[in-house]
Amino acid sequence: MPESLPVLMYHGLHAGKAMRGRYDPVYSVDPSSFARQLDWMANRDYRSIGLAGLDAGEWPARSILISFDDGDASNLEMAVPMLRERGFTAVFFITSAFLGQPGMLRPDEVPALLAAGMEVGSHGASHRYLADLDAASLAAELADSRARLESLTGTAVAALALPGGRGGMREREAALAHGYRWLFGSVPGPNRSTQPGRWLQRLAIRRNLDLMDFAALVEWRGPLPRLAAARHRLLGLGKRLLGNARYERLRTHLAR
Repeated sequence: MPESLPVLMYHGLHAGKAMRGRYDPVYSVDPSSFARQLDWMANRDYRSIGLAGLDAGEWPARSILISFDDGDASNLEMAVPMLRERGFTAVFFITSAFLGQPGMLRPDEVPALLAAGMEVGSHGASHRYLADLDAASLAAELADSRARLESLTGTAVAALALPGGRGGMREREAALAHGYRWLFGSVPGPNRSTQPGRWLQRLAIRRNLDLMDFAALVEWRGPLPRLAAARHRLLGLGKRLLGNARYERLRTHLAR
């Protein structure tokens, strides 16, 4: 039985709204905070693994998987140099239709992630929530994103991260049918077991997370993990009651 595997979920790295990229008041982590988090892991002998490590089925103690969603420009400009400086790697889940949009990676920058020792996965074609789509639209989201990313990287894209974390059994079966092997959700947890084709848990790293709380999440100790799990269940209830569209409008209004 392999060790538990924390999977960190980042988005963009922005000190403030003026930095290039798509600033989000909840998920944009300050680069200085990201550096402290990487240093904390490095000083405690954490080592990053990627999708190849998952395929191996076993990994050393204190392994961690670092992931980024969406394809923000800061991923290549800020995150990659900081990761490489400390000997870490990450998996970048890219929304293919975002490529070339303001604040996002350009298509020609996607191969640069691989050249830097990183990996690329899919985050859907348009970032529409897969659970909201009919069967034909779901198939198009999965197939189009994978095809676009594979054409840019020249390598197979075997991992999918759910846009917005919305999805279940139907989306899992569709993803596997389209050739995805590793599936990442947004349910918080330590991944005490992993298996191809099952949803991996991830730890959302938010802007307001201090280093002590970051450590508690990674080590899955103390009250914070239980609070994170309870928060996720509560938000999930709100999404089911309001529907994804109304929930997102409310979230945007509150963020402003």
